[in-house]
Amino acid sequence: MIEYFIKRWFLISLLILIVSGITLGYVAEAEKIEAFRELVPARWVTAFVLLLMSFSLDSRQLKAAFKSPAPVMWACSTNYLLIPLLGWAAMSFQQTPDFTIGLMIACSTPCTLAACSVWTRKAGGNDAVSLLTTLTTNTSCFIIAPFWLTMAAGRSVELDVYDLAGKLVFVVLIPTLAGQFIRQPARCEEFARKNKTAIGVVAQSSILFLVFLSACAGGVKLQEQGGLSTQVLGIAVVWLSCVAIHLIALAAAWYGGGAFGFERKDRIGATFAGSQKTLPIGVYLATDPSTFGGAEAFLGQAVPFAVFPMLMFHASQLFLDTIVADKLKQPDPENESQATEPASTDVGSTTDNADSNSK
Repeated sequence: MIEYFIKRWFLISLLILIVSGITLGYVAEAEKIEAFRELVPARWVTAFVLLLMSFSLDSRQLKAAFKSPAPVMWACSTNYLLIPLLGWAAMSFQQTPDFTIGLMIACSTPCTLAACSVWTRKAGGNDAVSLLTTLTTNTSCFIIAPFWLTMAAGRSVELDVYDLAGKLVFVVLIPTLAGQFIRQPARCEEFARKNKTAIGVVAQSSILFLVFLSACAGGVKLQEQGGLSTQVLGIAVVWLSCVAIHLIALAAAWYGGGAFGFERKDRIGATFAGSQKTLPIGVYLATDPSTFGGAEAFLGQAVPFAVFPMLMFHASQLFLDTIVADKLKQPDPENESQATEPASTDVGSTTDNADSNSK
């Protein structure tokens, strides 16, 4: 049980904090919950998380991907074109405004910052493809995410594109570039490599804090609406939508890579990079009062449950991609010795990081 908790501590903590946050928000006064949420702005927590995640990311393999960029371009197209289009189409099926805009937020975020490479290595793929896709989608997030959110939401939301792009520059682009810049000196790189586990735990804990705040706000809304029973159908529909979108993106990236004639290792890297979505940016967009966490964020009303589709998408890809990685590595048993266990979040589980440190 202890070993299981160590490997899955983030998912277990995520479940506990969502339940406890909703419960607290349901029984507490709305004013106190709002004051609690304002203690630490979501944007600063998100910037801190992305700084840590970028600092722990080893970018020494990028040269190989630059020499043959086609798989990276295909992965970026799947991640930032196909998935948002699928999310846009699925918006009409959602049962509540929260899940309608929340699903599009999840589909508009970039690729994961570290888990993608972990699964690529586990399946025997080209880690350079997943790494370059990760950096490309994250550094262009301030342009792509506002574009898709504006196109999908239309007049249903008062969204200042330039203002949102500016926020994402400071919350995503600058911390991501700064993390890589700080890592460049040899001593800093050695520190990042040796302390990858600790860095990952701090980043994951910060994400859990944001999720808890959002769950508290969701509890307040449940109190106003009269209970969780009103959300059951909406939860089922949006979760099925997240699973379907992820599986379609997986299949498209894999079979499309085969149609383009990519090598097997490149196809594996493009498959995971093209289908995975990062958690902290989605949580930020869904919870920060200046984006979609405000009192009149969508259709003139608050949407505190907008963060839930992002959590569902992320949790689903954790389990689904573990199965896919196991299937993809079977034809290449020689890669077994290079495989690592799947990460529990964008920054990897404590077990994964420990394995990396030992290497």
